[in-house]
This record gives sequence, structure tokens and C-alpha cells, in this order.
Amino acid sequence: MPYVNIKVTDEGVTREQKQKLIEGTTKLLVDVLNKEPKTTFVVIDEVKTDNWGIGYEMVTEIRKTQNE
Repeated sequence: MPYVNIKVTDEGVTREQKQKLIEGTTKLLVDVLNKEPKTTFVVIDEVKTDNWGIGYEMVTEIRKTQNE
């Protein structure tokens, strides 16, 4: 019973994109590990950019400087 947790920032991932992530991840586990899709769990967590850091900075601040 595989469990995969995907974490992304909450920056507009669409419902369709999430569906593709679930399908693609499940297919990968079926193809590589011969796992049963009915018992394969994929969870997508959307994390606020204030709660995600790279290096010494919050992603929120990094995004601000990228958009200037």
C-alpha cells in the first residue's frame, strides 16, 4: 500500500494539474513497482509560501524580488 506525499506551494495549481499529478504518480508506482492502483495513495499538500523556505528566505520574499 504505497503512500506518496507531494508538497507544492499554494501558487495556483489547478484541479486538472492535481489530477495529472495523481494519475502520473500512480502510473509510475504501477509501472516501476507493480503496485495496485486501488491501494496507492497520493496526497497533495499546498503550502503557503510564508511556510516554505529556500536558503535563508521565505518563498514569499523570493517571489517579490523575482517580480520586480
